[in-house]
Amino acid sequence: MKLWRWLTTPDPAPGFTASKMMKLTARVMLFALVATLLSSLLQLTPLKGTLNTWWGSLLFVLLLYIPAARFLTMDTFAPRRSVTTPGTGAKGAAAKGSSAQRRKERNRYAGVRKGAPKYGGRR
Repeated sequence: MKLWRWLTTPDPAPGFTASKMMKLTARVMLFALVATLLSSLLQLTPLKGTLNTWWGSLLFVLLLYIPAARFLTMDTFAPRRSVTTPGTGAKGAAAKGSSAQRRKERNRYAGVRKGAPKYGGRR
């Protein structure tokens, strides 16, 4: 189970690190193993003649690769946004204060249609 968690956890570091290359290699090898096993099992069925044609092989590869594409390219591209749990962000830190502080923050912009000023207000 730890191996599967290691394979499916995205790497937060940008670029091709050693652990990311190991994960990618393990995923490709696992995909090749599954593809080979499925192909050999399908050779035992009446689909054998269809799989031996170029278009049958193409359909087999597409039907296998499309669901596995997300698994294979999980952390090859941009890292996922970090998910903050409630109580860990800037609002979470303010919410942990006293009830007077929470009430003050909640009522800060009460009744105002526009939100808080972005970028520091007027200059």
